[in-house]
Amino acid sequence: MENTDLQDYSHKRLNILTGEWVLVSPHRAKRPWQGQNEAVSNEVRPTYDESCYLCAGNTRINGEINPKYKDVFVFTNDFAALQKDSKTFAVNNGLLVAQSETGICKVVCFSPDHSKSLADMSPTEIEKVVRVWQKEFRELGDQPNINYVQIFENKGAVMGCSNPHPHGQIWSQSTLPNEVEKKNSKQLAYYNKNKRSLLGDYLKQELEQKERIIFENEAFVVLIPFWAVWPFETMIVPKKHQTNILELKAKEALLYAEAISVITKTYDKLFNTSFPYSSGIHQAPTNGEENKHWHWHMSFYPPLLRSATVKKFMVGYEMFGSPQRDITAETAVKMLRNLL
Repeated sequence: MENTDLQDYSHKRLNILTGEWVLVSPHRAKRPWQGQNEAVSNEVRPTYDESCYLCAGNTRINGEINPKYKDVFVFTNDFAALQKDSKTFAVNNGLLVAQSETGICKVVCFSPDHSKSLADMSPTEIEKVVRVWQKEFRELGDQPNINYVQIFENKGAVMGCSNPHPHGQIWSQSTLPNEVEKKNSKQLAYYNKNKRSLLGDYLKQELEQKERIIFENEAFVVLIPFWAVWPFETMIVPKKHQTNILELKAKEALLYAEAISVITKTYDKLFNTSFPYSSGIHQAPTNGEENKHWHWHMSFYPPLLRSATVKKFMVGYEMFGSPQRDITAETAVKMLRNLL
């Protein structure tokens, strides 16, 4: 039974994966909006754009020519944030501390069709993307100087995407990023105490309550986490305890693709727009350890709040205090679930 107090009164919710709190203020959801309204693009993109650096057969900014790829295309980022052969150094000058960081960044074009996003692709087409993610995760993670591989996508100009061609990125590096460090610590502590997966136990509770679940198939659950920060934030979680995407069997890879297809298509229906978001897969480090405490998952962080033009801003209290949301996770899941 839904807890009505959570729908009526301000409260905090704990993110069990990071140990951080989010302030929830359901009574503010009805406040009038007189702030910024984002422009809605009704642009119909062509299947091929001769000026696009990512389209098949086109020349990229560095002079390299893309192959006439038919499915998924991967290349090393021409403007990589991490350098593979960066000089090794450290700065320890009192309270001024820095250290060198190395890594490899890649771009993954999901399709040669310039007009398609994941929401426009079939599960079978998305499965090909999943297979490439697995291949890159394995090959990058096997390198001795790579201890973490971050797969992610920024969709839409409002999320800072510099090219509308459907693509994601992979940043791999020698140390664990901040968010991964938090999740690594919390999952390890829980596993050492209970000998079970933290997300596995959480998922069991969610499946019993069925208050925040949007979709499930044989292998995956799509839900809005109890501690969600973004208004329509979602998470895809494998039902089996798996540490990374390499543990997916053939059928599970397609079921994972189906879950991605369902949530991205549902997002587009919510406000009748190509729904922007940042998505990313958090999985076990590639540091040569077993990492049995890890339970991999994929999160979607969409910025839209009330319509295709009203965005959630992380400012003020969110910057100086903690994350805050008005629409509860339970309200948001009902809105999304009704679109299936």
